[in-house]
Amino acid sequence: MERRIVDGEITLVPYDPNYKASLPWYQDADVCKQVDNRNSVYDLKLLKAMYRYLNARGSLFYIKYRGRLCGDVCLHPDGEINIVVAKSFQNKHIGRRVIGEIQKLAREQHIPKLHAEIYSFNAQSQRMFERAGFHKAGDELYEMEL
Repeated sequence: MERRIVDGEITLVPYDPNYKASLPWYQDADVCKQVDNRNSVYDLKLLKAMYRYLNARGSLFYIKYRGRLCGDVCLHPDGEINIVVAKSFQNKHIGRRVIGEIQKLAREQHIPKLHAEIYSFNAQSQRMFERAGFHKAGDELYEMEL
């Protein structure tokens, strides 16, 4: 897997463990609630297990914005997308731009449809996926045909 340049500010960097950078994202209670509907934050053991799981099952990248790691994104072979952007980097349209690059990657991998599970209370992520061209296909399911 190679790095992917999204635009002049964002690059997707193939996963190579960097827990020092990524653990703080998952120690934010609001981010953990949005992503996993958890009322507790990640510790290093759980973070490592999550990354092992994602890396074994999909194309996993760190998101680099203006030279700083700020999140991660994974495209699974079935078209599922998981994306996390650190709270301090949210509302900069990073997620939407990353989703555009993931759409290109999915086409390269001949994945016909993308989908994301988004909790009903996570209006911010719902808006981001809708603005990226996804439509609501179920209570917490968003899809896009490629």
